[in-house]
Formats: sequence, structure tokens, C-alpha cells
Amino acid sequence: MGLIFFFSTDSFSGSQTSRIIGPVLKWFVPDVSDDSIAAVQLVARKFAHLLEYAILSILICRALAKRDDMQSLPLAALGQSVVFAAVYAGLDEWHQSWTDERIGSLLDVAIDSVGATIGAMFFVWCTRPKKGTAIS
Repeated sequence: MGLIFFFSTDSFSGSQTSRIIGPVLKWFVPDVSDDSIAAVQLVARKFAHLLEYAILSILICRALAKRDDMQSLPLAALGQSVVFAAVYAGLDEWHQSWTDERIGSLLDVAIDSVGATIGAMFFVWCTRPKKGTAIS
């Protein structure tokens, strides 16, 4: 969560990350347009939102699971992990609204919530009983 908070600072605003993404794209495709760079940057930034909240949700699910016995979590606990991550997404966007180069966005909260849901589903998939194993 601290890493997400750090990513919400001005250091990772669009104008800052474009200083990295733009030159990298121009190195691979020298005649890439500024509009294409902006589009790639937008997609990369939104994918990063999705991924970081998927990871957060997986970590929350892991925390809610029994430490040594990775039984499948009850549906309520999975829901709690998604709700917790979504609430944190809202607080993160509120934090961004206080920075100079960032704005809070409900669209980003929605993307983060989708990421959290994907993370919870991935956790369920990874911890499902495997065929041929006994459930005790």
C-alpha cells in the first residue's frame, strides 16, 4: 500500500512518466507520433492501475486465508478483499487530488476495482483444490 501511495505522488504523474515512455518508444520506433506516445502512455498507466490493485487484492486474500492451510476463502472474505482494495483506491484518488500534477478520477477507482476483482479471482484460481488431491 505504501508503494501505491508513492506511485500517487507527482513523481509518477503523466508528465513525469512521459519522460521515460516517450524516449523508449522513439528508440524502438523513431518516427512514432506524439499522439501515439500519448495513447501508449495512457494504456500503460491504466494497465498499471489494474495490475497494482490486482496484486493488492491477492495480498489481502492471502492475509485473510489461513496461514498454513490455503483453503479456499469464503465468498464474503473475497468480497471483503475487493471492497477493501476499492476503498483504498478511492482514498488513493483523493490523495492524488491534493497533489499539484495529479487529479482524482472516478474512472481510475473503477479500473482499480476491476483489478481488485481480477486479483481475487486469480487467488481463487491459484488456491483451488487440484484434481487428484484429497480435501481434508
